[in-house]
Amino acid sequence: MSHEIELKLALGPEGPDALRRHPLLATASPVRQRLGNTYFDTPDGDLEAARMALRLRRIDGRTLQTVKTRGEGGGGLSRRGEWEWEVAGPGLDLAGLAGLPPAELGREVLSRLAPRFTTDFHRETWRVEHAGARIEVALDEGEILADGRRVAIRELELELKAGEPEALWSLAEALAESVPLRPADTSKAARGGALLRGTWKLPEGVAPSAWLQRAVVALDALADTGEAHWREAARDALSGLAEASGGELGEAARRLAEGLNRADWLAPPFGLDFLRLARRLPADRPLG
Repeated sequence: MSHEIELKLALGPEGPDALRRHPLLATASPVRQRLGNTYFDTPDGDLEAARMALRLRRIDGRTLQTVKTRGEGGGGLSRRGEWEWEVAGPGLDLAGLAGLPPAELGREVLSRLAPRFTTDFHRETWRVEHAGARIEVALDEGEILADGRRVAIRELELELKAGEPEALWSLAEALAESVPLRPADTSKAARGGALLRGTWKLPEGVAPSAWLQRAVVALDALADTGEAHWREAARDALSGLAEASGGELGEAARRLAEGLNRADWLAPPFGLDFLRLARRLPADRPLG
């Protein structure tokens, strides 16, 4: 098992091209791959309820089976347990799954696993040395397909390979100076589950970090559904964060709430302010 520490960012429509032009990446040649993924769960969604994800990934003529466990974090930063191994395919390696430690993967659950949705995307990867850390920068562009419904994938993942997690925030802020982006807390697996159900559920907001997560997830829902009430939910969550925090944090949250009134709110100044706010709050919430 490995532990994955990454910062997930959602990009605006112009984000990918702006990212490729950024001085930290423009002179490097990325590795390009096409990834096809099938996610599995029971008909009742037992793995999603346990905040786990199980997928088969087709890449470079190989098939990889991956299990990710419940994450912890917030504001885009997450820490997750991960198991990954090559399998013969085309189906799951059930024997390998049965030997994993997570208690949720009992025999009764294994017997009911079935394909639920797919994600297909192109990935461009850069390796960056930044603030004393080695970081993998991965740009994903493609789509999630579930029961005939589709949503776009346009996201950036900064994964820590060596060094301190603080370097992820530093790199994200450097990119946000010219790239339209924002923190994102919803994994591709959780987005696929929401697409399959046709519904989203927001985490409850009480503490400042919980209000932040609620705002981020509401914006994730807005991106996938286009429904205006999710922007209202994000604005209300940021207002709740402002009231719960006070001081400079409260003022920063109020500015972000007001920024959501703009039609072109997902611009570099908004994303940079959002990252700076998220960086100052503890990343200790359960994630999907």
